Amino acid sequence: MPHRSRPAALVLLAYAVALAAIAFWPVPVDSGAGPLLRAITRVFPVLTYDRIEFAANIALFIPFGVLVTLLVRQAWLVLPLGFLTTLVIETAQALLLDRRTPSVLDLVANMAGVCVGLLVVVFVRWLQEERQVAVPVTAMPLRPRVPASRR
Repeated sequence: MPHRSRPAALVLLAYAVALAAIAFWPVPVDSGAGPLLRAITRVFPVLTYDRIEFAANIALFIPFGVLVTLLVRQAWLVLPLGFLTTLVIETAQALLLDRRTPSVLDLVANMAGVCVGLLVVVFVRWLQEERQVAVPVTAMPLRPRVPASRR
């Protein structure tokens, strides 16, 4: 593992532990947030519980997309890894956790988060490459050079 990948790997490990705790908690992790969620939906009726949950699932998987993209050599692997991860989570919730509700919408939201994370890294890398290719303004001469034969 290259030296610069080591921090990303450590962050991915910490993220994976947190993700597993959230995904495999025996009761819904938002079970204590009912009053807060109801207050939010009263103030902003467009923010229904389902929309908040969908957005939270997207946000939860953005770090997955970022970190895995930073660590794998081929970015196309990020999507199958994200799909497999979320499929395992939803399947385990269906088979092992009777108070959790697996959902295809969770799978869609999780994959949207993975895609956002992947695109963020791809976009930042593209910006870095563009910056390296661009000719810095300070490197450009102030006046065009006149050939010695014309002086």
